[in-house]
Amino acid sequence: MDSAFVNKDAIARSTSHVSPAHYVVKIKSFSFLAEKAVEVKYESAAFEAGGYKWKLVLYPNGNESKNVKDHISLYLAMADTNSLNFGLEVYAVFRLFLLDQNQDNYLVVQNAKERRFNGLKLEWGFDQFISHKAFKEASNGYLVEDTCVFGAEVFVKERNIGKGECLSMEKFTYSSKYVWKVENFSKLDTRYEESQVFGAGNHKWKIVLYPRGNGCGDGDHLSLYLALGDSTVDGIKVYAEYTLRILDQLGAKHKSLQAAKDWFQSPNLTWGWTRFISFSELNKPGTGFLVNDVCVVEAEVTVLGTSEPL
Repeated sequence: MDSAFVNKDAIARSTSHVSPAHYVVKIKSFSFLAEKAVEVKYESAAFEAGGYKWKLVLYPNGNESKNVKDHISLYLAMADTNSLNFGLEVYAVFRLFLLDQNQDNYLVVQNAKERRFNGLKLEWGFDQFISHKAFKEASNGYLVEDTCVFGAEVFVKERNIGKGECLSMEKFTYSSKYVWKVENFSKLDTRYEESQVFGAGNHKWKIVLYPRGNGCGDGDHLSLYLALGDSTVDGIKVYAEYTLRILDQLGAKHKSLQAAKDWFQSPNLTWGWTRFISFSELNKPGTGFLVNDVCVVEAEVTVLGTSEPL
C-alpha cells in the first residue's frame, strides 16, 4: 500500500499496486453508459468470495435514492439471497477499486470497520465513491479513451446464526365462521371431541369440546375451546379474536360468552371456557341447544396478527 488517509466518516482512501483479489469490471464507452444507463444502475455478474456470491452495483450518475449528485456511487451486494435467510448474518471487510491507468495502480476505498450483511441489509458501499470531476480528470488516469476498470476484494470474517421473529398485524381483517354438528351427544364416551380442521385468516383451527366438562367445569359444565391447528410450525404465534357458540336449533337464542382475544402459541395453543354452559341449561327443554341428541357448535374467528420465526 503506497499511501492512505481516512476521512471523518471512517472511509479510508489509499493507493495500491496490487490488483483486486476477487473481481474486476472493465467498462468501455463509459460515457455512453452514463448517458443511456438502464434503470440508472449497472450490476455486475456474480462472483464468489469467502464462500458467498457477491456483485458490484454501479451508479454512473450517482444514487438518486440517496440524493447523490456529481459523483459515482459504488456498492458491494450479496448476489445469492436464497442462501441468506433472516437468521444468518455475514460479517465482511471489503475494498472497492478504481484503476489509475496512467500509473498502473489503484485507488482503493474501504470502510474502516467491518459490515454486516443480512436479510434486511444486503448492500453496503459508498454513495460518493468518486466525484465526476476527479473521475474525468485526465491526469488521474481513471477514464482513458472512455474506458475504466473497477474492482472488489471481499474478506468474510464471521458468520452468525441468530434467532428472531417477524410480527405482522393485519391491516384489513375479516371473520370466518365454522359450524360443527355433534351427533349422538349423550353417547359420547371420550374425554373430549375435536372438530375437523377449518381455515381462518390463513391458519388452521379446530374446536375442542369436553362433553363431561374439564378442570373446574368437570362434572357440571360443558367445556369448549378453540385450538390453533398450525402446531406443526415451531415458534408460530397467532393473535385472534374469537367467539364460540352453541346454536339454538329451535330459534335464535344462541349461547355464547363475550368475545375473547388471545395469543395462540406453544404451549398455549388452546383457549376457551371450562364452564361454558351448565348441564342443566344445556338439557333444559325448549332451549334448542340439544335436539334429537344433536348439539351444534359454531366458531367465529378473526386473525388480528401473526408472529413467525425468522
